[in-house]
Amino acid sequence: MFGDEIPGPSGSPIMKQQFRGFLFVIFTIAAVDAVAQTARPAYDRQADFDVEHYTIRVSFDHPKRTVIGDITVRLRPKVAVLRNVRLDAVGLAFTQVENGETGKPLKYTAARGNVSITLDRAYGPDEEVSLRFRYTTRPQKGVYFVNERRDQGRRVHSDQIWTQGQPDEARHWFPSFDHPEDKATTEKFITAKKGQTVIGNGVLMEKKENPGGTVTHHFRMDIPHSTYLVSFVIGEYEKVEEKYGEIPLGYYVYPGSASLVPLAYGKTTEMLKIMEELTSVAYPFSKYDQTMVANFEFGGMENITATTMSDTEIAYARLDFLRGNVEDLVAHEIAHSWFGNNVTCANWAELYLNEAFATFFEAAIREKMYGREDYMRKIMLDAEAFMNHEATTPVSHGLYNRRAADTSILFKWPAVTYNKGGAVVHQLREQIGDRAFWKALNTILIRHRFSSLRTHDLRSAMEEASGQNLGWFFDQWIYGTGYPKLTIRYRYDRDAGEMRLDIEQTQRGDRLTPAGFRLPLEIEFLGEDGSRIRHTADIKSRRETIVIPIDTTPDEMNIDPDEKIPLKTIRLLEIK
Repeated sequence: MFGDEIPGPSGSPIMKQQFRGFLFVIFTIAAVDAVAQTARPAYDRQADFDVEHYTIRVSFDHPKRTVIGDITVRLRPKVAVLRNVRLDAVGLAFTQVENGETGKPLKYTAARGNVSITLDRAYGPDEEVSLRFRYTTRPQKGVYFVNERRDQGRRVHSDQIWTQGQPDEARHWFPSFDHPEDKATTEKFITAKKGQTVIGNGVLMEKKENPGGTVTHHFRMDIPHSTYLVSFVIGEYEKVEEKYGEIPLGYYVYPGSASLVPLAYGKTTEMLKIMEELTSVAYPFSKYDQTMVANFEFGGMENITATTMSDTEIAYARLDFLRGNVEDLVAHEIAHSWFGNNVTCANWAELYLNEAFATFFEAAIREKMYGREDYMRKIMLDAEAFMNHEATTPVSHGLYNRRAADTSILFKWPAVTYNKGGAVVHQLREQIGDRAFWKALNTILIRHRFSSLRTHDLRSAMEEASGQNLGWFFDQWIYGTGYPKLTIRYRYDRDAGEMRLDIEQTQRGDRLTPAGFRLPLEIEFLGEDGSRIRHTADIKSRRETIVIPIDTTPDEMNIDPDEKIPLKTIRLLEIK
């Protein structure tokens, strides 16, 4: 998913100071790492069965905002004896619950957002259970009905019906085990008015005309995926087609708006190629559609093989100065085909495993298209957006979100999961180096293909590829909160030929924010004679003194000249 980005300045902040003199060696004062000692609650959800397949048949009464559902859920027990099944179901008025194979009615109760079914007998792990549900619902979430819009007699868009599943809205329109770790294949039979376009996940198998002026569209998605990625869009659209190799690409825009396609989506094939080159993993699915809809609360949503996007966000592509934002949106959702849809966060506390990487790849794709400077511009804007958020928001969370039990606030602070996340992935890249970083990402995508990903999986792959112990990095940047604020007092002793820096971290430490971040900090000196000297100080404590011998008078000092750690502030004070 792509939310509204927190705006930053148009240029990258450069941490550079000009003056006379400096350099160094290390003296440390121990700091207590509270973050590593803090309990990390688990947000996995246990079940005694595994859903294998959903067959979804839906039709609609648009004026009444009603979904008519006929859903079959095929599952397999994970326990020796399974007698009862409980699925998520919010606001569904069931008319029949039955064994999907025999048609025998089953006893059930529907209450408090669940439907609990008593099976006709005990089932074991070597058997499949098929449950069929017939119901109607006027969903408050999950499926959204949008009326036709006209402006001065001109139709802007037709009536629309579309879905939004993340984080847990699927349960509002079909019974399911609505948790990201549970992945199943899907088959959808979507009945809409004749003349309407229907976009869904996977391959369109068939369109069948029915009496009464409706058409049923049959889609099949044979790769297991999380319920929040199940989607459809219904409306009147103009489709522009393209191919990336053998992968069909579809751009669905409002009739008469085809001129938007090259402006908004014109770099889609290039971005797909870049993602394949960076990850060494081919695009994982059989098609890729991008569809604009009205009244969408986010910029875009990476529904598997069929991304949904806000029409207002896509329309910005007509403006030269905003087209770059649309490029980032398109890149973000494309990146989710690898991080989010291929490998998926195992639970919502680890949502950053989807969103931080998709945000990082906005920059990485820019690096390939426009160069390193543009990559760094994007990284620095993300870092600044997060630091602005921290300055104005009293309540927040780490990338590992301990507030995830309340899914209603998962996207309340996007500057953490998205902007900080993208900057942290950049810092991880810089910490272990390009070769190890890209090797680790390839390992993750292959090892966890069409499966779930956890933070310890990410750490394991990064450590395997780099040979480094990254516990400290994950403790402070993934599980921890905040960022380091440095005050550096410096004095150059010309007679002794040395630079002294007294480094103090001034951020307020607490249970989750380290009093002293560990910072492998590079410091560069430019001498009067044109010489260039770099020194790396592995800062580990809240207060440290560094003394660096320099045999030529420094003319300029740059702290972290390559912005390997953009999540920081530095205040420089010269000691006279």
